Amino acid sequence: MKRRMVLIGVVMALASGSFSGLAGSQDAAESTSSAAEEFVSQAEEHLLGLWTEAARASWVRSTYITGDTQALAALASKRAIEATARLAKESAGFETAGLPRELARKLELLRLSLTLAAPPDPKASEELTRLVTSMESTYGKGKVCGEAGDECRNLQDLSRIMASSRDPEALKAAWVGWRGISPPMRRDYQRYVELANQGARSLGFSDTGAMWRAKYDMPPEAFLGELDRLWEQVRPFYLSLHAYVRQRLRTHYGPEVVPANGPIPAHLLGNMWAQTWSNVFPLVAPRETDPGFDLTEILRSRKTTPRQMVSYGEGFFSSLGFAPLPQSFWDRSLFEKPRDREVICHASAWNVDGREDLRIKMCIDITAEDFNVIHHELGHNYYQRAYSQQPVLFRESANDGFHEAVGDTIALSITPPYLVKLGLLDQAPPSSKDLGLLLRQALDKIAFLPFGLLVDQWRWKVFSGEIAPDRYNQAWWELRGKYQGIAPPVARGDGDFDPGAKYHVPANVPYTRYFLAQILQFQFHRALAREAACEDSLHRCSIYGSEAAGKRLREMLAMGASRPWPEALEVLTGEREMDATAILDYFAPLRKWLDEQNKGQPVGW
Repeated sequence: MKRRMVLIGVVMALASGSFSGLAGSQDAAESTSSAAEEFVSQAEEHLLGLWTEAARASWVRSTYITGDTQALAALASKRAIEATARLAKESAGFETAGLPRELARKLELLRLSLTLAAPPDPKASEELTRLVTSMESTYGKGKVCGEAGDECRNLQDLSRIMASSRDPEALKAAWVGWRGISPPMRRDYQRYVELANQGARSLGFSDTGAMWRAKYDMPPEAFLGELDRLWEQVRPFYLSLHAYVRQRLRTHYGPEVVPANGPIPAHLLGNMWAQTWSNVFPLVAPRETDPGFDLTEILRSRKTTPRQMVSYGEGFFSSLGFAPLPQSFWDRSLFEKPRDREVICHASAWNVDGREDLRIKMCIDITAEDFNVIHHELGHNYYQRAYSQQPVLFRESANDGFHEAVGDTIALSITPPYLVKLGLLDQAPPSSKDLGLLLRQALDKIAFLPFGLLVDQWRWKVFSGEIAPDRYNQAWWELRGKYQGIAPPVARGDGDFDPGAKYHVPANVPYTRYFLAQILQFQFHRALAREAACEDSLHRCSIYGSEAAGKRLREMLAMGASRPWPEALEVLTGEREMDATAILDYFAPLRKWLDEQNKGQPVGW
């Protein structure tokens, strides 16, 4: 499921703060309102230059992978990380009590701005940025080749096998093959953890995981409680879907391949990481759940180009009252994989200069999946543009889950009536066909929820030392078994490093944002559907063409990070607490149907 995997590498994660020590050291006596204001003003002015320099270097590295571009990106990233670490330390010297609200928030965001903090030692800092750049590039260049070194396949090639093959041995070979790229990262990752923790501790955090959890306008312990609460709201639905899929896969592959009441083998779920299962829809969908159309086939039969795919996404936002994308977007974005060089195809959205230099980087396939991905990525771009009028330190989403949720909220409006308005369908299928559409979405969105939760559960335990290096792989599969109910198709050993086969781990991209986005997008959709005066079932509502919904959305996007996320949530939804019940409302017909299918069948593992 590429559409939840937005590339925000080390540099992009630093978008909320970079500094080059302009203000000098500050002590408590200088922490007056005027001193704090001057400090922040100078920091923001210099911030934009550092951010833009690093983003441009990262863009070139991602779209033209060579030793030189890796070195240049690492150098720019190093400057940004070291500067931000100095800034974060200096901002902590100001007492925020009594300061104007906006100024106090800027100082707090500066303190919490990093996802990767530079160690105090310059040599260690340089080593850290080199490690992250190297691991990310190793991932981007990953290939699986035959014994003779020929017939090499990259991740896109292997993902197509995972999506379409029904041969369990071919699936197993692709699954195992891709995980061959990550063992060389294992030692580097261990060192990265050591150095990243040094940087986090220099900022007053116990480890890097604690630093990440402090970013949600609540104490880190309360945030952990929020995650547990949200997961418990949706866990029974996931268990029901898991039981049904296991039953159907067992029917297809046989009892010798799929157990009756244990974990599902990971290679059979249609995705390299078993994070979404929509590619096995043909195997698990009974005849009565046929949605009545195949968007991939429709797009291909019309000879749709990658650029036209992006134009469809732009048109959606235009229908809500958003301004068209700038010409520079079309000139500078990457829509197709070049034939002459290696690139990181992982879909991502960029605002290179913090103003109007919007881009997406994506090797577009003409598929229904990528049609959705494009809407998602453009959601990032329109969010970036909306808050570009804010001060530099507020040019970020209300929390990182918001950024991911906005594009997915738009994608929820890719309904049959929307496709009719685009001319891609002659008429919408009757409501009797909805069950198939809901099942396909659940295989995407509900199946993803535990994976979205466990990636950072693993990393937080690694950062804290609860998971030692010799247990990296074992603990990874323990968590995947606990939350997802899946198991590897072959035995995995201590020498393997399966977490590294997932982009976000070597690239230092926090992952809890994707879990939050899954919750928030349905909450956003429910509120915007009300604003659009949709009286149909929630899953049939599209906000396409609703200026009222667009106005409410723009109001929230324009806030950026200027206010705590509960206030941004209230502007859009009227609610101040994240709530997963919108998921249950959206999928209500499917939940009832799954419970009927599971009668007499084991549930759980």
